[in-house]
Amino acid sequence: MTRRSLLLAASLVVVAACSGGSDEATSGGRDSFVSDIAAAAAAVDAALGGPQEFFEITATPQLTNVFVAIDGGTAAVPYIYLDGELQAPAPRIDGAAGQTFKADAIDFDEATVLDGVENDLPNATIDAFSVEGGPGGFVRFVVSARSEQGGVLDIVVAPSGAVIEVNLL
Repeated sequence: MTRRSLLLAASLVVVAACSGGSDEATSGGRDSFVSDIAAAAAAVDAALGGPQEFFEITATPQLTNVFVAIDGGTAAVPYIYLDGELQAPAPRIDGAAGQTFKADAIDFDEATVLDGVENDLPNATIDAFSVEGGPGGFVRFVVSARSEQGGVLDIVVAPSGAVIEVNLL
């Protein structure tokens, strides 16, 4: 099982355990949920007393999942950032692996990061925006979207929003 699928499975468990949240119409739309990435990272750093290593931070219109790397990157602790507040951590996930990053690596234009997807795939529905760890503490930005034909797409974008790569899942 890959780290991404492990974290996705864990996030589904965390989401199922969490009630409430707001939807895109009431939370201010895409700009609101995209801006939750930095806010969620800052909330985790503050709660844990300093900069953390993250595997992934994924924002949706409903909530933001944060996966903190622990034990030298061999396990993760998931958190949910919901309605501007960090929730208690979920149980640790053993067997996690992959690249990590710190909050200071998160650098994208909140106003334009989804523009390339919206322009190139105007009929796609954007479900989530993720920041994932890359080699050397760098990050990659991934938009998860559904095509109008029902396919699920992972779309890698530049910090400006330019589409770099599209992968059918």
